[in-house]
Amino acid sequence: MNQVSKNFGGVQAVKNLSFEVSSHEIVGLIGPNGSGKSTSVNLISGAVPPTSGDIFWRDQNVSKLPISQRVPLGMARTFQTTSLLAETTVLDQVFTACHTCYEVSPWSSILRTKSARAQEERQYVKAQDLVEFAGLGDVAGQTTSAISSAQQRLLMIATALAAQPRLILLDEPAAGMVAKERKELADLILRIRQRGLAVLVIEHHMGLIMEVCDRIAVLNFGQKIAEGRPEEIQKNAAVIEAYLGGVH
Repeated sequence: MNQVSKNFGGVQAVKNLSFEVSSHEIVGLIGPNGSGKSTSVNLISGAVPPTSGDIFWRDQNVSKLPISQRVPLGMARTFQTTSLLAETTVLDQVFTACHTCYEVSPWSSILRTKSARAQEERQYVKAQDLVEFAGLGDVAGQTTSAISSAQQRLLMIATALAAQPRLILLDEPAAGMVAKERKELADLILRIRQRGLAVLVIEHHMGLIMEVCDRIAVLNFGQKIAEGRPEEIQKNAAVIEAYLGGVH
């Protein structure tokens, strides 16, 4: 992002925001409620257009592209609230998301050609691998509504990974999780980085952020007030005053 701003009427939700996320890097985006975190994610993913400034992805200016055109370029995201296919199994949820990567024509799929069947088999194997990767192998056959809320959040990550992104945006993935579940989430995020992906994590739980992130950007009232390594952010006076004060 380069000097990106977003106005909603007379309210400036994001002001001149700039930061980068590189491959094999986990960047945290933190700040108090109303600081502009979710708006920033919506801007990066294409859910809302910027008022000014530019968003670059892999040397391409994607500022004016909608979500539907950013996903094929290698962007994927999760949301604060889980969005699942009702009464669909965990495996089928991920398999359905794999259709974003289909290369055969719709007619080939309808006619069940040899190439279409072969691709479907490959995508099904990929879905199985992603379910296992997310630690959901034991519940692969259960419906999405039957698994725990923490497992549903892991499933949303697996669903996003089905699009084969190079950048994944995780919007408050640890919401509602207990310590053991947050540890499993942290391990998953670190393993995602090992796959060569860039990861942007928006999260209120500071323990998770400090554990997994290589760099952290801090927002307050829509502006970036600090950026640095976790140990630097912990000692930053402006951050302590705006957000970290009293959080242990």
